[in-house]
Amino acid sequence: MASSSSAHQLFLHSRFFGGLDGLRCLSIVAVVLHHAASSHHGVFVRFNQGVSLFFAISGFLITTLLLRERDSRGDISLTGFYARRSLRIFPLYYAVLGLYTLLVVFLEKDVQARGDFLDNLPAFLTYTSNWFVSLEGRVIFYFAWSLAAEEQFYLLWPPVIRYARGAGALVFMSGVLALSLLAPLAVKAGYIDTHVLWGRILTSFQPSISMGCLAALLAHSPRGFAWLYRVLGQAWSAPLAMLLVAGAFFWDSTPKALFSLLFTALVVATCIRPDHALMPVLRLSWVRYVGTVSYGVYLLHMLVFNLVRRAMPRPFTSLLESSLGSGMVVFVTFVLGLGVSVLLAGLSHRYFESRFLVWKEHFDWRTKPRPAEPVVSSSNSPA
Repeated sequence: MASSSSAHQLFLHSRFFGGLDGLRCLSIVAVVLHHAASSHHGVFVRFNQGVSLFFAISGFLITTLLLRERDSRGDISLTGFYARRSLRIFPLYYAVLGLYTLLVVFLEKDVQARGDFLDNLPAFLTYTSNWFVSLEGRVIFYFAWSLAAEEQFYLLWPPVIRYARGAGALVFMSGVLALSLLAPLAVKAGYIDTHVLWGRILTSFQPSISMGCLAALLAHSPRGFAWLYRVLGQAWSAPLAMLLVAGAFFWDSTPKALFSLLFTALVVATCIRPDHALMPVLRLSWVRYVGTVSYGVYLLHMLVFNLVRRAMPRPFTSLLESSLGSGMVVFVTFVLGLGVSVLLAGLSHRYFESRFLVWKEHFDWRTKPRPAEPVVSSSNSPA
């Protein structure tokens, strides 16, 4: 095994974290399976925690990119950062939201659901649905809450990294992590009322994002990396983290904070020690492809499920359920939904999103890197 100092230099100069697209694939598959089995319980319910893996990846990767830009350029261009994020996130998001709006206005028969969606539309448009949209009952486009949390992170964290001095960024994000962990407890104790805006804002911070950010801050420094490398830089670290994640899904009492910690450990282990036993699986071409288009899959899969469920004849689903059990109906729905979602997301990525992604290079500090300075490939930009 390489020494922590040489491994740290390799990490700092890595242009590509080869396992991240594979982890995105695992994350989106878990989320899609959760929604395929929306009427079931048990392990399927906990698969919604796949979103937390997305959060951990975003926190770790965005922080790493910001720190390396600051080291390479002596500053962080907030204009460049927000331009790149906007070109990556906004086109498909608003295109899908527009499609939802048309479908709801012209095809939705549930008057209450249609009215609620139109009332919620300003929150969807402004990425504030996690503050203003109640998720009780049927909520069309409800999954936008996670995208709102991501956008709020993108808005808040880069200025902190740019302007904080000394350990300011570390202290700030540690405070955000403490808030994200304590706020749910305060809600149960009656100290925070989520029926008012300030209560919903206080409970909207995601611990996985904060843990990913803190892990990136540690990994960037030699001393912090040495500590992480002793724990997560072993050949068995990534496989063990994956095994623990799998166990967390099948343990019905796994707290959200533990999911966040395990996901962050998995992300860090994958990035700081690329020659581990999971890498051959994470770098399979189809796994990486699904990870590459995972953002589109996330936005489109609920529409696809509606189409799949309508397309499957009732006698067919009844026969499956009576002969093989309800689990087979879930499995068929999941396979068809995931397959069609990946197909549509791939078409979107190639023929729609790519028209905007080419403009990211105009705002990318890495197009003219300084000699021997650490950079990360744009292909690892989070979805």
